[in-house]
Order: sequence, then structure tokens, then C-alpha cells
Amino acid sequence: MRLDMRGRLCPVPVIELARHISDVAIGETVTVLADDPAAATDIAAWCLMRDHELVSSADEGDATAYEVRRLH
Repeated sequence: MRLDMRGRLCPVPVIELARHISDVAIGETVTVLADDPAAATDIAAWCLMRDHELVSSADEGDATAYEVRRLH
């Protein structure tokens, strides 16, 4: 699953990640594409608090793609 959150300010990318994480099976990933610099901190913190894994973050043109694995 891929959530395009470009142009959306935090906390919206994290809220949408939280809303959609259960749409994928345990072990699968959700990718959040965000251009708000605060997303880097917010998504990493959300993963720690909710016990999911931030697999990677990579630049994708004008945004960063954050890949989050559902662990439970």
C-alpha cells in the first residue's frame, strides 16, 4: 500500500498511516510518501510507540518514501 501525503503537513501523514496500517497483513508494508520534513521524526516516533518497523526512508524526487512494516 502506498499513501501519497505530498502537500499534507504533519500530523496528517502519521494519522493516515495509523488509519491504514491495519489494511495490510502482518509482515506487509505501507509506504508513506511525504514532503513535510517533520514526517521523518513523526513517522519514526509513531513506529516506536506503536511497535511497528520503519524499514527504510528514501528520497523520491520532491518527497521522501517511508516504508513501514506492520508487526502486529
